[in-house]
Amino acid sequence: MRVAFVGKGGSGKTTLSALFSRHLARSGAPVLAIDGDINQHLAEALGSGADEGAGGGGGGSFTAPPLSARLAEIKDCLRGGNPLIASREAMIKTTPPGRGSTLLRLLGDDPVHTRHVQEVGGVPLMVTGEFDESDLGVACYHSKLGAVELYLNHLVDGPGEYLVVDMTAGADAFASGLFTRFDLTFLVAEPTRKGVSVYRQYRDHAREFGIPLAVVGNKVTGEDDLLFLKEHVGDDLLAHCVHSPFVRAQEQGRARGDLEAHNLHALDRLRSALDARTKDWTAFQKHAVEFHLRNATAWANRATGIDLATQIDPGFEHGPAALMSTV
Repeated sequence: MRVAFVGKGGSGKTTLSALFSRHLARSGAPVLAIDGDINQHLAEALGSGADEGAGGGGGGSFTAPPLSARLAEIKDCLRGGNPLIASREAMIKTTPPGRGSTLLRLLGDDPVHTRHVQEVGGVPLMVTGEFDESDLGVACYHSKLGAVELYLNHLVDGPGEYLVVDMTAGADAFASGLFTRFDLTFLVAEPTRKGVSVYRQYRDHAREFGIPLAVVGNKVTGEDDLLFLKEHVGDDLLAHCVHSPFVRAQEQGRARGDLEAHNLHALDRLRSALDARTKDWTAFQKHAVEFHLRNATAWANRATGIDLATQIDPGFEHGPAALMSTV
């Protein structure tokens, strides 16, 4: 199952992405985390660069290449022998798979995973890549997120497998079709007016496309905070986390006990909600095609000089059966 963590900048979505990923990994479940935020801090939150002697998680620095650094090679890998895609140049971020495309298993033995995954704090991690000086004034961060979108379009995750993506802050995730690539989206909301305003933006966009959304309250300090969230979020409030001395100690490079019982229970609630979802490959492919056609009409046909609607394979059915047919 695939889950995205979204929310206002500073809400704690990266921290919760890391906590949830570690929670899954420590249970023995196959899990892959992806840092899809313009501010690349998930490796640090998982333990990269922490003082191993102080028990901060260790793992050293993250050195695997970011996905965006090898986008051309990733395109070549994913288009495989699909006759509808003539070249890497004809493949854009929304290009959906078809018969002949390379489909990926989570953490499989393929060039994408073997080149770009590195374990940090016990969690396999891939990163999108930072927005650097060469991008200033000539590109937007969504050009880098295109590698993640292509990866998710071609991934066939199985039962009991988990993909956790730390997304960009605010409602910026809706600037592409990436928000439709998940089985469930967790919106991290602080008990403030700004926190719930971002929730309302996400709620309205998500409902338009039938995307399931659940709210995780964060930095809750008492009953007043909880009542505020319940008043403004209602039944979408799935769980809430309280101030965590454990998290603060980790952020300072120190180890101090274990995650608090209440916050651990909140992570269990998140996993239960995700496990309760039913994978809908038909809806997944429908959204992929819809957003590909949107991008083709808006800019990509003009940019490539190709009618990209011809890349859609009407006979392709996404999911485990398609994966097995390529083996």
